[in-house]
Amino acid sequence: MTTSATPAGQSSAGPLVARTLPLDLDAATSLLRLLPGEAPVSWLRRGEGLVGWGVAASVHTAGATRFADAAKWWSETVAQARVDDEVHEPGTGLVSFGSFAFADEPGDSVLTVPRVVVGRRGDRSWVTTVGPGAAPEPELTVTDEPRSPRGVRFADGALDGERWMSVVADAVARISRGDLEKVVLARDLVATADEPFDVRWPLARLAEGYPMCWTFHVDGLFGATPEMLVRRERGLVTSRVLAGTIRRTGDDTRDLALAATLARSSKDLEEHEYAVRSVADALEPHCSSMNVPEAPFVLHLPNVMHLATDVAGVVHDAATVSSLQLAEALHPSAAVGGTPTPTATALIAEIEGMDRSRYAGPVGWMDATGDGEWGIALRSAELSGHTVRLFAGCGIVADSDPEAELAESQAKFVPVRDALSGA
Repeated sequence: MTTSATPAGQSSAGPLVARTLPLDLDAATSLLRLLPGEAPVSWLRRGEGLVGWGVAASVHTAGATRFADAAKWWSETVAQARVDDEVHEPGTGLVSFGSFAFADEPGDSVLTVPRVVVGRRGDRSWVTTVGPGAAPEPELTVTDEPRSPRGVRFADGALDGERWMSVVADAVARISRGDLEKVVLARDLVATADEPFDVRWPLARLAEGYPMCWTFHVDGLFGATPEMLVRRERGLVTSRVLAGTIRRTGDDTRDLALAATLARSSKDLEEHEYAVRSVADALEPHCSSMNVPEAPFVLHLPNVMHLATDVAGVVHDAATVSSLQLAEALHPSAAVGGTPTPTATALIAEIEGMDRSRYAGPVGWMDATGDGEWGIALRSAELSGHTVRLFAGCGIVADSDPEAELAESQAKFVPVRDALSGA
């Protein structure tokens, strides 16, 4: 585990001091337009949520203890901090943003405390400033629209389509002979531009095009995820499970028929049941009561439709188990790993042929009380200079067809691919 802070940061200048004040912010102003280029973070849905920038303190963790090490660091940071919160909403006071590796090895995970966080919830807005010794005065300006990517080119990642379909066929054969019930296999696509990417460009387009998703960015990992791994707020916990997908055609009448087909599909219902069961089983030890709907609904997104189920519960151990620790308990769910999970994740490591890094890992935020929101880093990509690596995954069961799964993965690339493609 490695920790870092600003030059006059926590490690050398004592505890962090956070101050949250109400903010008179025009409802028409996008929070993303407040982001400068300095270490921006975001967590937005339908114009509400959090953005931040700068680094007051951070920790990088790795390996099997990555969640526990980050949780310990956060507990210690919170215990030493001084917080003046005049708003008292979820996401006010001292807040950290995190992104965690999918697998124990390899992978680097991060939890970071921005110097400035701006939030919006309903008709309330606020700004939090964080610094060592004293919270700095906020400096908020609406920024110019970032420069669009130039000369973007796309190429296959670790495996081309033909090779990936052969991996899917291998997985189907293993499922058919009883080795496991389901495995989620992912592939990557690499985008290269003439100039370094400005992450604020794709973030703005994802937020505009996919308002029902959570548009996120933490330490180079960005995307618009439709799947909430876990939200904990004032004793209530919820998790949105997505598994089972069909591509939209753009014709409303045809798409309604496809939605009905998806809702009756035995292959997709089986895949979805595995995912819901894994989430309910992981949350049950932490809840005094739970509600698990008997049947999923169809979630309509601009590019695809998913079978979706919202699992909810009342947490009985909120004083000792944070939202990050709940995310650890849930990760990886059958929606991103498979069933049985140990067998599926071992098969992913054996045959997938690429490093997932932080794709399909938990991403989100947490406040000083342990409340927070953690999504699954889907419809996502990892940015490094001139290069962006896009990810897409598909749930494979006994009835899966490799060509259909390839088409599904291509549909799942669309949000980020379009967001990178310039004006």
